[in-house]
Amino acid sequence: MVRLDHVEIVGAGPAGLYTGILLKSAWPSARVRVTEQNPADATFGFGVVFSDRALDFLAADDPATYALITPRMERWRDMTLDVLGERVTLDGIGFAAIGRLQLLQILQQRAAGVGVELRFGAAVESVEDLEADLVVGADGLNSLVRRSAEAAFAPSLEHFANHFAWFGAPMAFDTLTQTFIRGPHGALNAHHYRYAPAMSTFIVECDAVGFEAYGFADLDEAESARRCAEYFVDALDGAPLVTNRSIWRRFPRLWCERWFAGNRVLLGDAAHTAHFSIGSGTRLALEDAIALAKALRQENDLDAALAAYEGGRQPIAKKLVDGANTSARWYDDFAARLDLPPLEFAHSYLTRSGRIDEARLRQLAPKFSERYESYLSSKAGESE
Repeated sequence: MVRLDHVEIVGAGPAGLYTGILLKSAWPSARVRVTEQNPADATFGFGVVFSDRALDFLAADDPATYALITPRMERWRDMTLDVLGERVTLDGIGFAAIGRLQLLQILQQRAAGVGVELRFGAAVESVEDLEADLVVGADGLNSLVRRSAEAAFAPSLEHFANHFAWFGAPMAFDTLTQTFIRGPHGALNAHHYRYAPAMSTFIVECDAVGFEAYGFADLDEAESARRCAEYFVDALDGAPLVTNRSIWRRFPRLWCERWFAGNRVLLGDAAHTAHFSIGSGTRLALEDAIALAKALRQENDLDAALAAYEGGRQPIAKKLVDGANTSARWYDDFAARLDLPPLEFAHSYLTRSGRIDEARLRQLAPKFSERYESYLSSKAGESE
């Protein structure tokens, strides 16, 4: 086990807070401090979604945190695609969701309970000022820790072509639903799911051409919300959209070739990003924290531990990130696929990341798979 007397963690998102919990629990005599530039109750967005079994790893690795989070989650077993008004059920594609602020509050309380120092509303001006055995960069896409040793971490950063805005809706959807419509100026997509009994996330997405045609760049948050609620009036059943830093943006594609430099280490969005279409960003961050804590427990030397963390964790994360990137590229031209029959569109959606072949699809969504294969047989019979 590496000797740790003082750990500084920059960033109090799920990655930073959970790292603090794990390290303070394993090194109870160490000073473990998490510093966050924003207030404790400040967060953008609304709900956080996971695949239905994505948090099962917590049950074995950290049953106390698992027991706090999972009872507060909304769950459903199927998913729905609404393609130009025709609904297709994807059986067995289940998810669970929780409010982002609620998740942070749970982790804050747990961190404080094990003795982690939490410092909010305090910006770290320089990483050099953090005199610690270990400095953890859990400070997201614009990570100060990563920028403090940019050449060593070797990041690459690009952006996907589509634009999206993250709204909320004061209503509960039965399942995670993808609604695809043709609006007055081009195709639009909404990812929406409940994260509380009466609240849902509602992410609106469009391609670059549509973004210009709709004039979203010239609208403030309130007007964007009003217009998007009009375009998706059927999906929303007339409900309004709620804003919370709901600015239009393009999703960043970040990957760092190295995850540690000296006594500085990265995890979560500071090291890599995964497109929201596979719902794995927070899961990846929590798993990074577990991998880092495990490496620090198993090695006696800090350099060896950080090398073990990077060497063991990177390939696993890369596989998920690559799948997310492939999924995101499917959305870049989803408008061209709207001419497909709904079942063909749904099949294209399900296989978009390259991680699901026909055999796995039969296991994951047997009812849909049977319906799709029957459709193909019928189509082949008609062409004979």
